[in-house]
Amino acid sequence: MRAVTDLIGTLFAKASPGRVVLEIDLDRGVLRATPENPLEAFRAINAPTLTSLTEALREAATDDRVTGLVIHVGTCPLSAAMVDEVGAAIRAFGLHKPTLAYAETFGELTSGMFPYRLATAAGSIWLQPSGAVTLGGVHIDMMLLRGGFEKLGMEPQFGQRKEYKTAAETYAAEAISDANREMSGRLAESLVEETLATISERRGLSVDAVRALLDRGPIGATEALALGLVDSLGYRDDVYEHVRGSWGSDATLQYAARYTGSVTSKVMARLAKRPTIAVVSVHGGIVTGRPGPRSPLGGAQAGSEVVCEHLRQARLDDDVKAVVLAVDSPGGSYIASDTIRAGVLALKKAGKPVVASMGDVAASGGYFVAMAATEIVANPSTLTGSIGVLAGKIVNQGLYDKLGLVREDVQTGRLADMFTGNRQFTEEQWAILNAWLDDVYADFTGKAAADRGMALDVLEPLARGRVWTGADAKERRLVDHLGGREVAVERAAALAGVDRDAVAVKPVPLLGLLERLRPAQSSEQLGGLSAGTPSLGVAGLLADISSALGVESGVLTMPYRLRIS
Repeated sequence: MRAVTDLIGTLFAKASPGRVVLEIDLDRGVLRATPENPLEAFRAINAPTLTSLTEALREAATDDRVTGLVIHVGTCPLSAAMVDEVGAAIRAFGLHKPTLAYAETFGELTSGMFPYRLATAAGSIWLQPSGAVTLGGVHIDMMLLRGGFEKLGMEPQFGQRKEYKTAAETYAAEAISDANREMSGRLAESLVEETLATISERRGLSVDAVRALLDRGPIGATEALALGLVDSLGYRDDVYEHVRGSWGSDATLQYAARYTGSVTSKVMARLAKRPTIAVVSVHGGIVTGRPGPRSPLGGAQAGSEVVCEHLRQARLDDDVKAVVLAVDSPGGSYIASDTIRAGVLALKKAGKPVVASMGDVAASGGYFVAMAATEIVANPSTLTGSIGVLAGKIVNQGLYDKLGLVREDVQTGRLADMFTGNRQFTEEQWAILNAWLDDVYADFTGKAAADRGMALDVLEPLARGRVWTGADAKERRLVDHLGGREVAVERAAALAGVDRDAVAVKPVPLLGLLERLRPAQSSEQLGGLSAGTPSLGVAGLLADISSALGVESGVLTMPYRLRIS
């Protein structure tokens, strides 16, 4: 095989393009998942997916044509967990080739801590002379919606299990609880601790010295250079003049996600039949069945039927040796989450390891679908846990009255109106709801303890609806490894007993346009576009607004108004 490789390399050497400098422009963002429809794909045409970016950098690291990597940090509209993920890919590439990050500024009257943290993944950092480094720290915004609902004539009625399940508090409480303050404070401190350790290690500064800079405000470019926070000052053209002078004046520029490898590697990939690591995504709020069309106010949804189809395809495909379950979800439906968990267990029963890879958030229902995996990998800044439950409704009859709308109902069955917005819960209905909350919480914690190999009395104090960062979750055995998608792929390959360098990493489903338009022939065949009915009327509008506010129908949902900046 080596002789064949050498022969192909010789035959195609003259056809290979010259040297290449790869680029990443973080102003354009990075997508966790492939766009769900053509319109979204068109809008994000220059935003790479995380998988395409990391796989391209991995292959390019050993390509002799590639001379280095330039990263434009820019505004860096990435979450803290995505900063971890992209930073790890840049660091891995930097073990083989030079890397350089540049920015106009790291924060302009705002915190630039996370963009700067990402920049430190590069071998050198350039800063515009008029720019600054503003570390700033972490700000978490918590908002209670009850007062606004009441002004609209709407009354939130929610129950929760337990004190840290503050998604219910978001809707129904009149004041921030001590548990909420404690949890949010620890999340902020954990994110800062991880950032300080990262900057300290990469820039050769003490943790105490970096912590002192958090409260300094903007540090001008000249002082940042003197302090060792950056390596050079210059504008964009200065950066590229330096790059061409150092890495080759004949090198052409190419976005990293557009890198497709050498001719030799592409030919060999086509000749070889490689084992596959399948990537199955759980992206967005978890719902039962198939997600239907949403208004612009609604977010992404992961339908249990669709996710399980993808898991089933991976299980039935003999080429697939292991699965990476890519979870980026704040949770949602309890039933749908349990359905997806069963699909994960079926894969394991079939002898195929499953490694959960947690993205920005894998909490509540997002943790539920991940916890049965063979192993769990989380970024240090991932928000996870939230093992708890909430349920309730918003009584909206007052809003209808304010709008002058007449509303009457007819029912058969004493509890038929339990979850309508027409009226408040009765005492009997509250008792039924609370008993159900207890049952779901017991099921969630019991399954989590069994899946994680922990005694229930050890797991339960870590549950109670509390959200943890990935770093804190690792210390508490809620996850197994810290890292991003590449770590998950490596662990999946190791568990399956295959060589990481010999496997193909492919998303499921990998369908072309015609295949998406072709109807499926059975429940075990993929095909056809998802269908659903858009919401209509006043009730539909209220549902869409509620979704935008975070008032989802799912009972396994993490706190909505927990915004980190």
